[in-house]
Amino acid sequence: MNVQFKKGVLEICVLVMATKGDCYGYELAVKISEKFEVAVGSVYPLLSRLTQEGLFSTYLKESSEGPPRKYYQLTAEGWQHMRQLIAEWQHFTVAVNEIIEEGLRP
Repeated sequence: MNVQFKKGVLEICVLVMATKGDCYGYELAVKISEKFEVAVGSVYPLLSRLTQEGLFSTYLKESSEGPPRKYYQLTAEGWQHMRQLIAEWQHFTVAVNEIIEEGLRP
């Protein structure tokens, strides 16, 4: 898949995946990679930015598999931002699909 496509949709994917419950960065990357390949290293800077913007809160939780993990929890502001992005995405994809269909018509 085109790298620019992935960069453009990674934020919305991270936000939507976080609606299923609190999660840590690697877990998010793995879940998204089940749908399309994403580098784990691209998820952490995004999570950091979204946390600084107030869309996530974080906490540490002990892990039986090593050091404590930083968990990310969607804030009320994060939910609102996610809903706005979904609406924009749906409008955008309809428009792009119309352009594609019109361009492919004989």
